[in-house]
Amino acid sequence: MRPAPIIQTAFLPRTAMAQKNNIIVSLDFDSASGAFELVEQLGPSARFYKVGLQLLTAAGPVVVQKLISGGKEVFLDLKLHEIPTSVAAAVRAAGALGASMVSVHASGGSAVLRAAVEAARAYPKLNVLALTVITSLRDEDLRELGLDTTVAEQVVRLAKLAAAAGCHGVVASAHEARLLRDLLPPEMFIVTPGTQLQTDAKNDQARVATPFDAIRWGASHIVIGRSISRSPNPSEAFAVIQTQVDGAISL
Repeated sequence: MRPAPIIQTAFLPRTAMAQKNNIIVSLDFDSASGAFELVEQLGPSARFYKVGLQLLTAAGPVVVQKLISGGKEVFLDLKLHEIPTSVAAAVRAAGALGASMVSVHASGGSAVLRAAVEAARAYPKLNVLALTVITSLRDEDLRELGLDTTVAEQVVRLAKLAAAAGCHGVVASAHEARLLRDLLPPEMFIVTPGTQLQTDAKNDQARVATPFDAIRWGASHIVIGRSISRSPNPSEAFAVIQTQVDGAISL
């Protein structure tokens, strides 16, 4: 089988992120105090954090501002899915906060994605990530939604749309990362949620992988939460994950 061609895009190059920043710790807390307790426990080892809807709703944008003022990078996981004007306004707000990444639903269509990319132009540090298919969905869930396709096919379709719109990266599970790495321009980020250690209990995410496999399969960044936040020793858990990531990169 011939390899998939690399998509030609209007990709906007961004400042390269340090390789050691490819572990994004998810702050899935309902209070700022819980989030910053974990940040303090991890110390300087962890430099990239994801703030999602739970923490942002509970504690507000001050959490993002405090993380950035403390020298951390922030993936603001807003999963924006609105009309282009509203999405552009939210992206500008994320840029003004100093976020390094913001997520937009690729299923909003090319007009939404282009609006997000255009809004990010004023913020050279901000990367627009197109969310493909959330990691809790399986093939049968897409059929329930009226989509006669598989998860893998839908991820590829939306990733191509994102690349053509000039997005700086995509969000997809590690299982699809290996499909996308040779398909997308090498500059594009592939950010993979649903990453966990083998010893973790199962959760509501269907398409999961270890940190080692996620990087080996083509992820540029992994998002990992419970493996760290629910560990009796978060620093030790982070060190284990860093070792897996470093091992996969060195292959």
